[in-house]
Amino acid sequence: MADYERLTALSMRDVWTRVDEIFTTRGELALTKEDSHSRTYSGAEGTVHVDVHRHGPTASVVIRTDRLRTSKVDSVVRYLMNQLPYQPGDPPRE
Repeated sequence: MADYERLTALSMRDVWTRVDEIFTTRGELALTKEDSHSRTYSGAEGTVHVDVHRHGPTASVVIRTDRLRTSKVDSVVRYLMNQLPYQPGDPPRE
């Protein structure tokens, strides 16, 4: 129901590391499906689908949830997006 998109200077490997860490700890979600450019996480709070594609110096991160923007899982998605720097050296935002 909610879609989010962010460009980041992180490599795809670094994006997936942050996604896995944040969704499994803060979001209490488990990885349920995976391929080279997308992953799906599910839990009691909902389902999240993540697509990551590299475009030159940046990676495009698109996240879709099956909940409204006011849900717990959406707050975890917004937190994750704030942890992805636009440019190398950008500090994480809260």
